Amino acid sequence: MSRLIELSKLRNIGIMAHIDAGKTTLTERILFYTERTHKIGEVHDGKAQMDWMKQEQERGITITSAATTCYWKAHKINIIDTPGHVDFTVEVERSLRVLDGAIAVFCAVGGVEPQSETVWRQSDKYQVPKLAFINKMDRVGADFFAVIKSIEHELGANVIPLQIPIGSENDFRGIIDLVEMKAYFYDVESMGKDFHSEEIPEEYKQTAKDYHQIMVEKAVELDDSLMEQYLESVEKISKEQLIGAIRKGTIANKIIPALCGSAFRNKGVQKLLDAVTLYLPSPLDLPPAQGIDPRNPEQTIQRKADDNEPFSALAFKVQADPHMGKLVYFRVYSGSINAGSYVFNVTKDRKERLGRILQMHANQRENRENIYAGDIAAAIGFDHTSTGDTLASEDNPILLEAIEFPAPVMSISIKPQSRPDQDKLDKGLMRLAEEDPTFIIHTDRETKEVIISGMGELHLEIIVDRLKQEFNVVADVGQPKVAYKETILNSTTQEYKHVKQSGGRGQYGHVVFEISPANPGEGFEFENSIKGGSIPREYIPAVEKGVIEAMLKGAYAGYPVVDVKVNLIDGSSHDVDSSEIAFKLAAIECFKQAFRKCSPILLEPEMSLETTVPEENVGNVVGYICSRRGKVLGIEARTGQQIISAQAPLSEMFGYASTLRSLSSGRGIYSMHFEKYVEVPFEISEKIIEEKQKDQNK
Repeated sequence: MSRLIELSKLRNIGIMAHIDAGKTTLTERILFYTERTHKIGEVHDGKAQMDWMKQEQERGITITSAATTCYWKAHKINIIDTPGHVDFTVEVERSLRVLDGAIAVFCAVGGVEPQSETVWRQSDKYQVPKLAFINKMDRVGADFFAVIKSIEHELGANVIPLQIPIGSENDFRGIIDLVEMKAYFYDVESMGKDFHSEEIPEEYKQTAKDYHQIMVEKAVELDDSLMEQYLESVEKISKEQLIGAIRKGTIANKIIPALCGSAFRNKGVQKLLDAVTLYLPSPLDLPPAQGIDPRNPEQTIQRKADDNEPFSALAFKVQADPHMGKLVYFRVYSGSINAGSYVFNVTKDRKERLGRILQMHANQRENRENIYAGDIAAAIGFDHTSTGDTLASEDNPILLEAIEFPAPVMSISIKPQSRPDQDKLDKGLMRLAEEDPTFIIHTDRETKEVIISGMGELHLEIIVDRLKQEFNVVADVGQPKVAYKETILNSTTQEYKHVKQSGGRGQYGHVVFEISPANPGEGFEFENSIKGGSIPREYIPAVEKGVIEAMLKGAYAGYPVVDVKVNLIDGSSHDVDSSEIAFKLAAIECFKQAFRKCSPILLEPEMSLETTVPEENVGNVVGYICSRRGKVLGIEARTGQQIISAQAPLSEMFGYASTLRSLSSGRGIYSMHFEKYVEVPFEISEKIIEEKQKDQNK
């Protein structure tokens, strides 16, 4: 069976934005106008097709990225609707890794908001071409031109408006297409499905002319031959040439075309779909996928977006489905594959059987016999595949770049109420950890408690809720705790001999370490500088394992150790009594003794905080942030509100949502995301260590 839609007419796009900019509403309109659905689902009614999880419908937010496919003007569009809440940043990260283009949605009132910046940076990291859609033009305070300036100024983007609005707020009636130089008005009766074009109204003619001129100038700058034509005569440039230049600049990430509308009022969505097909890339427009040859890691190899190339794909999401079991979402970069055939998981070095291929529409699905280059689908039958794994043909393997995820910053303990609940909890935690790489589980050896860690209060709240709803777990949940870390400020050299003689064979391991601080964020580095074999080569991995084990529970306060370099410089061994376990135990004790001598400190997650409040509440909110060890970085006025930018330790910001409600009479909103780890002041770290010791003595 051959592909139904040629590769040049395929678009893989994501919809990304700050929370509440209208991403899911926009996706629902796209599905309605492309006739994928025949009824518009609304987020506020809990009826949005793409927000299918119970927790999403209850809260009116997107938690998990949902995939769907629709068709527009002979083009196939695979869409991933991503969450806006920072706690679910993993969903955005893994979606952008496999997408070819994105629509960045901005609220016409809020403009560039904190999470807009985060997702924009994530998309830049993967060099994803973007369109900007300025939504909610019908809202009080909407200002299209201010948002354009804000995108240029705060995100450093070269924005090229392709449309300007006709009216705003309650008077928002339609749009002016600057490429066609026509006005479009939308019919309320048909829910925006019907629209008509007219001449540009007289009062908008001059503004349209000015912005058309800006658009043409920015477009011709991207094409030397067009620039020559433009200098000869503006009239010589055809509409097709203009579209071609804008497309070329968008795909090269040199410009961001901007459009506007109101998804909720059904205005401007069809023109946005046209822009997706005209300006965003097909898999053919992008460079081939790069990877390494697993049989020869020094060698880089490429895979072109072509059905005849060897098969290669990246698994970017795992989902626990109550009826189907484990669903693995994957993006095919090259080749094709049939349902029922075998693929090679290059990351895990094992074969997997592709049982069924499913085309997803949120949580609905249809079977497919085969899948081709450029496609996004889900698979059933992959037992050992997890997020970030490369799938390829066994004869021509390639290892694609994996996906990096941020470390969790908050944890809670969870304790089942009965023995049957223990089994359900174990099963549920395993399933959820498989789905979400930013969700980590470990058991505290001393207290025997199960500790779960995630990206924030909401992230952990949703996980606990899912354990109750989907896996029927009855459990007691502890208070959220901060994921502190330990590191050192100084260097030292330390020697330790592990000698044990108790009848029969003894134990002998002798190591000498140089231990020093690494740069923040560098993690752990182990170096073996042994010359002349004073420690036999086969014991070196045991020494490294011992150090890693000691780092899991630091020697200062019992928190994981980060950003440390350990250099093994000397040691000795015994012909009979030396063993792997002896060297591992020697390394553990040597590291602990050295660590305590190097001015150990505690590190805590510092959060970036942006709070929007009415002017009269600014003093109270600033006072509260400062009282919580926060630093206010700036206050900016925007549409009758004040935006307070600050940084504050996560440990001091628990319960900020309810505090802000009372400080602002319910009118304040905020967003908070992890910024970096910073040193905890000495007197506070003393208290933290004291409390931890109390917990352990209970």
